[in-house]
Parts: sequence; structure tokens; C-alpha cells
Amino acid sequence: MARAASGGARDPAAPAPPRPAPPRPAPPARLGARLLAGLRAAGCEPRAGATRGRDGSMSRGPAGAWVALGPLLWTCGLALEGGMLYPRESPSRERKDLDGLWSFRADFSDGRRQGFEQQWYRAPLREWVNGVHVAEHEGGHLPFEADISKLVQSGPLSSCRITLAINNTLTPHTLPPGTIVYKTDASKYPKGYFVQNTYFDFFNYAGLHRPVLLYTTPTTYIDDITVTTGVDQDTGLVDYQIFVQGSEHFQLEVYLLDEEGKVVAQGTGSQGRLQVPNVHLWWPYLMHEHPAYLYSLEVRLTAQMAAGPVSDFYTLPVGIRTVAVTERQFLINGKPFYFHGVNKHEDADIRGKGFDWPLLVKDFNLLRWLGANAFRTSHYPYAEEVMQLCDRYGIVVIDESPGVGIMLVQSYSNVSLQHHLEVMGELVRRDKNHPSVVMWSVANEPTSFLKPAAYYFKTLIAHTKALDPSRPVTFVTNSNYEADLGAPYVDVICVNSYYSWYHDYGHMEVIQLQLATEFENWYRTYQKPIIQSEYGAETIAGFHQDPPLMFSEEYQKGLLEQYHLVLDQKRKEYVVGELIWNFADFMTDQSPQRAVGNRKGIFTRQRQPKAAAFLLRERYWKLANETGHHRSAAKSQCLENSPFAL
Repeated sequence: MARAASGGARDPAAPAPPRPAPPRPAPPARLGARLLAGLRAAGCEPRAGATRGRDGSMSRGPAGAWVALGPLLWTCGLALEGGMLYPRESPSRERKDLDGLWSFRADFSDGRRQGFEQQWYRAPLREWVNGVHVAEHEGGHLPFEADISKLVQSGPLSSCRITLAINNTLTPHTLPPGTIVYKTDASKYPKGYFVQNTYFDFFNYAGLHRPVLLYTTPTTYIDDITVTTGVDQDTGLVDYQIFVQGSEHFQLEVYLLDEEGKVVAQGTGSQGRLQVPNVHLWWPYLMHEHPAYLYSLEVRLTAQMAAGPVSDFYTLPVGIRTVAVTERQFLINGKPFYFHGVNKHEDADIRGKGFDWPLLVKDFNLLRWLGANAFRTSHYPYAEEVMQLCDRYGIVVIDESPGVGIMLVQSYSNVSLQHHLEVMGELVRRDKNHPSVVMWSVANEPTSFLKPAAYYFKTLIAHTKALDPSRPVTFVTNSNYEADLGAPYVDVICVNSYYSWYHDYGHMEVIQLQLATEFENWYRTYQKPIIQSEYGAETIAGFHQDPPLMFSEEYQKGLLEQYHLVLDQKRKEYVVGELIWNFADFMTDQSPQRAVGNRKGIFTRQRQPKAAAFLLRERYWKLANETGHHRSAAKSQCLENSPFAL
């Protein structure tokens, strides 16, 4: 999925600084084998590198983990302990995918209920290698890793068994929350019968949904890289900080390469600033004729160890861009940006939530066809490969935590808050270097009118801003503007509404009044830009009714048109975006309200368009031509003969 190369970023009159070719590293005393597993128990995702405790610290486990770095200050933000760089091949690193058919088995023994009786679902996910417990992790959708070097170096022909204990049981203190309810009426249910209750509208998949990776590092290695970018006139600024594990005595060389492979800036040491003259900025899709420009930050480590010299190499894609928020605008590179996009889910036929490259490419091609420039990772962090494609395609991301379904008072407890703080730390640690990520969302549709919500969200948002002061922070609300106790702390108001769907059924004539009133109330109260973060209607493909009736394609299309009339008025003032719910139909729990899942997609679950997809395509390309600063790209794509041509 590499992008076509375009012009370099250095001053054409200036010669490129010399960059020595990376030498073949000397054999280290020992390569550290690290296991990264893409697990999800309600979305878990481990890695292999260091045994990580729940607090994100490095712990010395049976496999022999590394010494932890202490808390480090990066500009104004608190850096996390231990890195989570995406495993990449390099002259000093090897990566092995462990995808395929794993041997799954259920426990049918007489004591199979013992775990529930002992409340094992309150314990973190656990991982063993050759019978040795090496790691555990609480929470889903984000990676963790374990150093298994001592367990896999017994010989080239020896086998290695990796065992993972996963569960998707939800409690009031997990993210997302849920409850276990035992049915005790013996006339209706067998003894010990229980159900999992959830407070969100998507299916609670479990299992290995993302890649499991085995990768190596030298004994002294690059553990983490943090990059923040800025612009000074036509010069790009890249501030970097590099964290090293394994030795305190090392040298670091840093090179920034353009898309043609030319060195445009270089530095030394664990932190510094690179200046890029005539910079190529990272622009969103359809906002510039050359969007999504990515540089490469090459980091070279050398260290002298007792057993000899050690080298490590890591390359990080870097997009140079700025993000800012005013009372009425969302700015990218100092230009007003209008979100016209979608909400998504990691969901499809057959594979459920399992990661699938062909499906991902199909979805991104549909986003480009649609003219969408953004999406929200509703309602959990998506796979790292998704974020990488967003960087390459120029698709802007509102990166959301799994904080969905926070309904119960118990879910605002100190235990829940502590876990939520840890999850945000893991999310920022993983996605901090993606230029496509322009805003963090800490939650979706919580009961933010409850009294404990004020302290909860004040603390959570302040924590997230301390971790990353370079991006705005929000959460998505469906509470009344007067009652919402978390809204004072966000940078952008994100509002979900379903006028003429969940109330005033069939009466589309009231949408304009209700939506305009809601926007005016929110802006008058907070003086912050607003995003219509969800709106839509359920539609079964092929259902047609005139006059429009609920669940018909005509009703979905008509409802969207009523919303668009108000959005066109308010985007001239303080509304900075609109995200349809949803990109595609998706599976949910069974209920009388859901006909084989949620049907609010503008595409079916099989990615076939409904009438609303063509309506949105026409609108989004019109918005792109109105707001884009280079319209030629938008015009040329909009005039293609085939409706699905790219």
C-alpha cells in the first residue's frame, strides 16, 4: 500500500547531507525475542517484548524483562514508561507473523464453572510460553508484549508453545463496562444460568482478532520514539525524543528522509529538533493536491557492550502538520478543516471483528469514492494497520477509547477511573506519532449528567492532555446541554442525535427545528466548535416506500437531507463536522429492535451501497470542492465515469 513518491522537502539549492549506509550489525551477545499478540478479549492485543504490568511499567517476570525507564517529561506532556513501537523489519530486527489456525479448545471438565465461582473474569488476560507464565493484561484493543528470550533459545529445531487465556466478560469496571446477571428462577432457567448484559449496540466479540507477532531486538535497543511537529513559515519542525533500553552508554544518529529517500535533516542524541526547509506538509485527503505526505525518521543506535558492539535501527513514518482549535474552527496547518466522514466498526461477515487486509483495502477505497476525509474509531481503538493506512491516505481520525456504555454509577468509581486512565495512557502511547490522529475521544455517550461524571471526566481529560498536549480532547455526548457535567472540559463538542428515529417516529418535518435548536443551545452555552458526531436512520437494503416509511431507503435518504439543510447553515458559523452513523451495517446482540444487526449503514455489511451512499457522495464531493484549497484533485475524481472509480 505504498504511496507514489513525490517531490523532496529539502532546499533544491542545498546539497543533501551525507547519510552513511547502515552497516550490517555485529552479532550481539543475544537477540531478545519479543512476543506481540493481537489478542482481544473484548479486544485484547498483546505484543512480545517486556512483561508489562497493569500500570504500564516494565516488570521483571519469569522471562526476564528489562529495567524500566522512569517517568520522563516530553515538552509539557508526561511520557509513559516503556515503549510500544510497531514491530518492523530492519538490519537489526526480525519479525515473524504467527497468524494462522491456532488450536482453540473449550473446557468441558467437571470444574469448568470454577473460574466463574472464583470470579476469574476480574483477573487480567494471561499468557504462557512453554508453560511459563510471562505476561498478563487487562483491557482490550491495545497491545502488550512480553520478553520471551530465555524461553525460545534452546535450539533451532525446538518447538515453542504459546498459550493465551482470553475472556470477553465485562464488569462495571471494565472498558467497555457490563454486568453478569444470574437467572435464579428455577422454573425458567437451569441451575447456574447467567447472561452477560452490555450497554452498547455492537456485538461483543472475543478471541484473537489481530496479528500475533514474534520479533527480535538487540540486547540494547530503541524502545520508544516520540515525535511532535510544527511549522515556522515554510520550515517544518520535528521535535524527537528517543528512549533506549539495555545500556546507558550509546550513540544515536537521526536522519529525516523525504519520499524520494533524500536526507532533508539530521541530528544526534536522544532528543532534538530537526528543521526541514521547504517542507511538504501532511494534508488531509481532498484538502491539498498532494495529501498525506510522509517523511521517514531513521534512527540508528550504536552501543559498546562487553560482548562486542551492538547496533539497532528503526524507521518511523512522520507527517509534519499542526492542529489547533478556536471558538468556531478546527484548524489543520492553520487552515479551517471540516470533517465530512463516517463512523465505522471493525465488523464484517464471516470474520466478525477479525483483521482482514482485503476488507480494509475495500473500506478505504469506498471512503475515497465517497469523498470522506475522516472517521471516528467508534467505539474502541482500531488495529494499528488501520491507523497506518489513514496516515498514507490522508484520512483524519478521531481516536476513541473503549469507553462506551459507561452507564452505571459503579462505572464512575475510583477503580473504573484508574483503569480508564491506564487505557488512555496505552492509547496515546500507541498512536501518538500518527499524523492522521487529530483528536482523542475518551468516551461515547456516557451518562455524563450523573454527579460523579464531573470529577471523572475532568480528571480523565486533564490526564489525556498531560500525556499529549499537542491534540485536542473530547468525548461524544447524547446528554442535554444543560445537564452534561463533562462538556466544560472538552475542546470540541461532539453531539449524537437521532431526530425522527428514536422519537417523533416518521415525522421528518421536525428535524430542522430540533437540530438547529440543539446546535444553538450548545454553542451559546460553551462557545466551542461542534461536530455532529452521529446521525442516521436504519434501512434495510431493497426496501422502498413512497411516501417514505421507516426502514426504507427513501426514509434514510430523506432524513439525511433534513439534517444537511441545517448543517449547511451552521457550518458557516461554528459546526466543524458531520459523521454519518454508520459506514456499514454491523452485528449487534439479538433483540426485537435489531433485524440481524444494526442497519444504519450507508453500505450493507457486504459493502454494497444503499441509496444514501450516493446522496452522501454527492454531498461530500461538493463540500470538498467548496472547502478544498486545491480543487483539481477533487474535480478530477468526481468526474470519473464509473461511480466506484478511484
